[in-house]
Amino acid sequence: MRVTFLGTGTSGGVPMINCDCPVCRSTNPKNKRLRSSVMIEINDRFLLIDTTPDMRQQFLRHRFPRIDAILYTHAHADHIFGLDEIRRFNYLMKKRLPAYGNAATMQRLIKVFDYAFAAPEIEFQKGIPNLSAHVIEGPTEIFGIEVLPIPLIHGEQTIFGYRIENFAYCTDVNQIPEESYDLLKNLDVLVLDALREKRHPSHFSLGEAITEARRIGARQTYFTHISHILDHNRHGQMLPKQMAFAYDGLELEL
Repeated sequence: MRVTFLGTGTSGGVPMINCDCPVCRSTNPKNKRLRSSVMIEINDRFLLIDTTPDMRQQFLRHRFPRIDAILYTHAHADHIFGLDEIRRFNYLMKKRLPAYGNAATMQRLIKVFDYAFAAPEIEFQKGIPNLSAHVIEGPTEIFGIEVLPIPLIHGEQTIFGYRIENFAYCTDVNQIPEESYDLLKNLDVLVLDALREKRHPSHFSLGEAITEARRIGARQTYFTHISHILDHNRHGQMLPKQMAFAYDGLELEL
């Protein structure tokens, strides 16, 4: 399995608009963060997690031959508003692509992007994204790959992280339900939300993320959904062993 980090930034991206802080002015490419998303390549399939507003830029940087399925964590703008870019892959593949998420996420997607889910009996319509909606609640097989949704608390809503084999992606979380810890055992790699140093009502702070990573005990943890408060090098030097900041373009071979 290969995991490519297409983006590792928070909702405003880094650098922020009209910000002159040291991280936003940094020349370190690891401090340049598009909105958070990953591509998972496994068994010759390409599973995309979230369609961010930066999706076009992300896919110009990283060329993939196709997308086989999309997994949505939740329906906040920074995780869905690149959906229209899917139409290019529909055109190349001449087929409708399946999209997966919990009921609230799929309901919101269908409302906002009704045209993308219209006429499901038609396999391919030119000029628009063509998606089919699939609500998942538990372990789901997608093209022979077991995908395990992990319930997470993000502010006042329950969203999904995802586990595939011994890799788990848990962005946008400020609380992990007790029952979800069992789904996070024996991981080779955990990707976990770590927004900033101060506490936040819907994201783990860096200190909280470190505490959670220690409890989960993955062999390696990477932090994502990072704001302009955290400097890749300066704050990265403070992290415990087996923990690091992810960065745009990072590729992992599992």
